[in-house]
Amino acid sequence: MRRAIQFTLNGQRVEAQVAPHETLVEALRDLGFYGARESCGQGLCGCCTVLVNGTAVSGCLYLAALAEGAKVETVEQGDELDAVQEAFIERAAFQCGFCTPGFVLMTRQLLAENPDPSDDDIRHYLSGNLCRCAAYPEIVEAVRLAARKRREA
Repeated sequence: MRRAIQFTLNGQRVEAQVAPHETLVEALRDLGFYGARESCGQGLCGCCTVLVNGTAVSGCLYLAALAEGAKVETVEQGDELDAVQEAFIERAAFQCGFCTPGFVLMTRQLLAENPDPSDDDIRHYLSGNLCRCAAYPEIVEAVRLAARKRREA
């Protein structure tokens, strides 16, 4: 039995029909948003990261029904790149790109909490995200660059 839920998705009010067991990643896919990707299905890799009311959640575990009335953010936020996305591109902080949306969202949350993180802060904060291609040095560089871009803006 499906029910309608409403929430704000990347600044736009949306309605989704969800089953009680449906995850947020599945609901987002039904709405045409594919940035959050299910990989491990256990909330351990970070590929499915979505921000709900400004807090990172594992979209593969988060029930879609819990998003009722929430503000949900994915990596797909319009045609313009933000400072974090630009920094990831400029530092080539990805190889296959599968994990990149999760890293981008975690970086946005990190920089919202700590606009000038140290390398240790970055590594600790992003420790729940896995990159199978091992682009970790470039990811740390990208976070440092994104922090600088945001401070200068």
